[in-house]
Amino acid sequence: MKKKLALILSLILVFATLFLTACGDKPTPDADSNIASGDLSTIKINVGTGGSTGTYYGFCNVISSLLKEKTGANLMIQSSGASKANILGVDDGEVDMAIVQNDVMDYAYNGTSLFSDVGAIKSFSTLGAAYAEVCQIVAKADSGIKTVADLKGKKVSVGDSGSGVEFNAQQILGAYGITFDDINKQNLSFQASADALKDGKIDAFFCTAGAPTVAITDLATTTGIVLVEIDAEHLANLQKDYGFYASYTVPAGTYKGIDADVTTVAVKATFIVSNELDEETVYQLTKAMYENAGEYAHEKASEMTLEYAVSSISVPFHPGAERYFKEVGAIS
Repeated sequence: MKKKLALILSLILVFATLFLTACGDKPTPDADSNIASGDLSTIKINVGTGGSTGTYYGFCNVISSLLKEKTGANLMIQSSGASKANILGVDDGEVDMAIVQNDVMDYAYNGTSLFSDVGAIKSFSTLGAAYAEVCQIVAKADSGIKTVADLKGKKVSVGDSGSGVEFNAQQILGAYGITFDDINKQNLSFQASADALKDGKIDAFFCTAGAPTVAITDLATTTGIVLVEIDAEHLANLQKDYGFYASYTVPAGTYKGIDADVTTVAVKATFIVSNELDEETVYQLTKAMYENAGEYAHEKASEMTLEYAVSSISVPFHPGAERYFKEVGAIS
């Protein structure tokens, strides 16, 4: 009798599991057909962004709204600890898609720098770059600092300890033969760096963010500043060692007192996706995202060109994204 009861309970468990699987979120054959025609309403995609007051979060909400309108896609926007946290989230299966810096995703894919303690993560791939996060080096106008070489021996904030900004600073200084031992290194946030510069506690600071950056804009209203240029020779050296950097020109007038264009470098805010997302879904997401870039109600959307989407990317594209970019001739 006990054996029969156990058998019956086992069969009930099997049928219950099959029923729940059939009723889950996975697309049915008909839904797959809809996805192929650009209707993504049958699936949910969790998206890792950044803090709720940051550019990542706001930008992704704008992207989400338009993609919902164009494709029915349900992009569930989540605030997070930004790039590193987002990559770990994709790896853990907590999010399906995220926006990250392209240098940080390079570190993750190769298990270096920020990810040297974690090891290489290969569970994600690139969808496409969105906009520039500019490596800005700010100094007081009367400091006498005109080149990166002039930072030697100075009090310089390089961002929070262990942050992507700190690695940007280390690499840029390295292109000029300068190490952290050659400066009086401070680890301050953007706003704390701006306050310290204004108060004369530091001589310069690094800030990697979209330009204009609020902390620098506010600083420039009360304090004369300069942006330190990265010249062509050292830019080439930097790009040779770190392929994720792109040349960037901060236009004259971006900040008060900056009356001429300034050449520097930038990393890119880039969308990544889990390798678990199927090719057709990612193809339709990529297609809708870039074909409708002109309709996004966000200032950063103007940078979302096809050329920008695929350049200075060191992590392989997802097959769905690659298919779209090949289709439109952005990559061969």
